[in-house]
Amino acid sequence: MHPDDEVCLCFHVTLRKIRHFLEREDPPVASLISECLGAGTGCMWCVPFLKHLHAQHTRGESPGLSISPQRYAEGRGDYRTTHARDPGVVREATGDPPGAGAAEHPGPVE
Repeated sequence: MHPDDEVCLCFHVTLRKIRHFLEREDPPVASLISECLGAGTGCMWCVPFLKHLHAQHTRGESPGLSISPQRYAEGRGDYRTTHARDPGVVREATGDPPGAGAAEHPGPVE
């Protein structure tokens, strides 16, 4: 994903905006990313990805997602229909192995 690609599709919050928010505010918990233009408070699709970005920031890494914007949007489209995240899409975006990290936390940002 490139910096100007949207992570929160409901509120059009880009990866760049989230990165800047994380740098500027250094939130202690991922749920505070919602203060960045409401990210994660709409359909909830992006919640595990926001958690992943926060974890990367906490480790001192540059936050990012390793998925194409098209694949990400397709996964969100399926989520809107089925109300279930495809664990493969989450793993692809976050690089987490099966059964680890953000893929296990599809619920609200904590």
